[in-house]
Amino acid sequence: FNAQSLRQTSFAKVEVLPVIEDESEIAFGPDEVEFEAFRAGGHGGQNVNKVATAVRLKHKPTGIVASCQSERYQEQNRKIASQMLTAKLWEIEEEKRKEERKRLKGSNFVPTWGRQIRSYVLHPYKMVKDLRTNYETSDAFGVLDGNLGGFIEAELKLQDE
Repeated sequence: FNAQSLRQTSFAKVEVLPVIEDESEIAFGPDEVEFEAFRAGGHGGQNVNKVATAVRLKHKPTGIVASCQSERYQEQNRKIASQMLTAKLWEIEEEKRKEERKRLKGSNFVPTWGRQIRSYVLHPYKMVKDLRTNYETSDAFGVLDGNLGGFIEAELKLQDE
């Protein structure tokens, strides 16, 4: 409540970004960034009202904007805004890497009952059966040692059909 006993509501956005120690992996040239200095708002006395200490950096290729007005000096705000911009660009690159890994990995199945790929029977008889292709072999220990040629051929034949 304020001095007139009226309810005041404020909103804040909190963004958690990583601190990038090695900025060389996310490098952007000075020609890619648009710099803008402006007067900060809020508390701070006459310095806030007279001097353009707040900084806004815009990455031209992506349109991402990072701004900072928390420090008293423009150079400090510029450094912080640059770190924020680097972190945001790193986050975008990391998302691209995750998508590429996901694409390369393919669909992910949870290993549960009814979703198994092969059945291995080692006692009282020996048999390995691929439940996708219905290929089976009695050389269970050969399969366990890495002899998967028959399973691969069966899968390839299934894909050709």
